[in-house]
Amino acid sequence: MRAIAEGLLTDEQPPRLIGGRERETGRIVYPCPPGDTCEPVPLGREGRLWSYTIQRFRPKTPPYAGPEAFLPWVIAYVELPGEVIVEAPLVGVAFEDVKIGMPVRFTTIALDPDAADPVAMPAFEPIAAGDAA
Repeated sequence: MRAIAEGLLTDEQPPRLIGGRERETGRIVYPCPPGDTCEPVPLGREGRLWSYTIQRFRPKTPPYAGPEAFLPWVIAYVELPGEVIVEAPLVGVAFEDVKIGMPVRFTTIALDPDAADPVAMPAFEPIAAGDAA
């Protein structure tokens, strides 16, 4: 799968998100902005759910280019300790089981799994008890 945007994911397996460290302040931002104000840095793979909402309606097209058969999903705001808060879908958990503070791990999912050349987009999934790195 190819990434939804260039410069978003590392080439390693499993991939990591690429943030930017501001050269003047050292503050971490996501995504890494173009130009020379930040140096690209791989972000941590694990964090905690900081907040969330459930996307219950199909976003406008464009920019949404997902499957026509829309299904609601969890939009997670994940705190990567000492780095940044990242917004991405939360997968692998029922809506009623989502809890603020739950441990999560970075993954990628196919935007449209039925596409001939699926596009990988960032996501997070719950970490099972005893499965943290």
